[in-house]
Amino acid sequence: MVLSRFWLVIFISSIAFVIFSLFSGSNYTIDHVLNGKKDDPILVSEKYLDEIPAFIKDSIQKAPEQTMIVNRDTLNADTTYVYKNKTVKIFSGVQKSDGLLPTCKSTLLDLILPLMAYLAFFCGLMELLIISGVSEKLAKVLSPVFVKVFPSIPKNHPSISYMTLNFAANFLGLDSAATPFGLKAMESLQEINPEKDKASDAQIMFMCLHASGLTLIATSIIGYRAAANAANPADVMLPCIITSFIGTIAAFLIVGAKQKINFKSASLLIGLMVLIAAIVGLLMYVNHLDLIGKNYFTTNLSALILIGIIAATLIFSFAKEQKFTEANTTVYEAFVAGANNGVKTGVTIFPYVLGMLVAISLFRNSGLFEIISNGLGFVFSSMGVTKEIVDALPVALLRPFSSAGSRGFLIDSMNTFGADSMTGRLSSIFQCSAESTFYVIAVYFGSVNIKNTRYALGTMLLVDVICVITAIFVASWFF
Repeated sequence: MVLSRFWLVIFISSIAFVIFSLFSGSNYTIDHVLNGKKDDPILVSEKYLDEIPAFIKDSIQKAPEQTMIVNRDTLNADTTYVYKNKTVKIFSGVQKSDGLLPTCKSTLLDLILPLMAYLAFFCGLMELLIISGVSEKLAKVLSPVFVKVFPSIPKNHPSISYMTLNFAANFLGLDSAATPFGLKAMESLQEINPEKDKASDAQIMFMCLHASGLTLIATSIIGYRAAANAANPADVMLPCIITSFIGTIAAFLIVGAKQKINFKSASLLIGLMVLIAAIVGLLMYVNHLDLIGKNYFTTNLSALILIGIIAATLIFSFAKEQKFTEANTTVYEAFVAGANNGVKTGVTIFPYVLGMLVAISLFRNSGLFEIISNGLGFVFSSMGVTKEIVDALPVALLRPFSSAGSRGFLIDSMNTFGADSMTGRLSSIFQCSAESTFYVIAVYFGSVNIKNTRYALGTMLLVDVICVITAIFVASWFF
């Protein structure tokens, strides 16, 4: 219900603001809201040749075929004049994201189809894990901890192994693997959910822990920083880990208090201590490496672990081939059946993702997001917050709505202020310290047709705020 109302508010307020901007004269046209593409120049006016400045008029009249573009680099914010069909079109600024119709197209071609491919492959592997008995063994090993965190889940339930694989994939920066594992976990949790259209306690806890974004290897962030010529692309790794870890602990405490979980449980405390020890141990190892060593380690660790998971699954499936025979299938046929289920899941979540991304597109292109962002920047500046922090806030504000959008702001901030500036580093921490909340909710709850998300959205947004505040303090401490 909360998500539905929030979606309607975004949609209706954005449309109202677009119409107001058109009739108030703030916008010359609203075509870009519907048909424009990211980084396209925005048409702000159209005039007759006699109405433009004399020096531009003279240049156009002297140009071949009386056609001239002042400033051919239309990807920046400078004004561009294009003379055509007896009028001069004036462009200024660039579009921040795709319009409504291009978003519909890109959601299918650039997001859902690749996601379906990932889902097909990893759901095929998960089918092998199920039939071979690996998931059952993993669930038995982790049940003592998970039954404390998820008291409504029966002991040794298959969802435990799927959630473990999801957390591990996120931890290692394996986004392509994390989503299929997470969707399988939601599907498994839905089987024991007594109210099928309402999120269960276990599903909310899983979603909030997943969205807190605990990450050890921020591979993509390191790549962006390297491309921006950072002196040490991996220098934000430790701040990212600290920020995301605090966000995860906050999510666990907030949801745990709501669900009255026993925080004094011995198995729960042991599990937490093991996790902290693993993080500290890896950090100590990485810190003693030189720059090349860090880059080599962060580049290869995640890939090697993913390849190891795939190899171990196939080897174990081959060793337990008798179980596949007993299930009247083969290893390959089981993989194909699982892959087929992955494709079906992709088809199921497409409308949910489309609806959310179209609303976000309208929100950004209407200009409403920019006004809110500038307003918050002014408030923070008035409170004495430094300009370096204020300049990084657009990444934090957009991150819950769109990973691609916030990534664009991240790259822009590093290009504008420098990858090694406080703004560039803080933007990097913002980008890797939380998930795209609305996208995650649309995908995960949409995959199991849950309409009432209860307090999941509010909690996830609160955790986002905690991550932003933590990131500012951590970045100020380190840099």
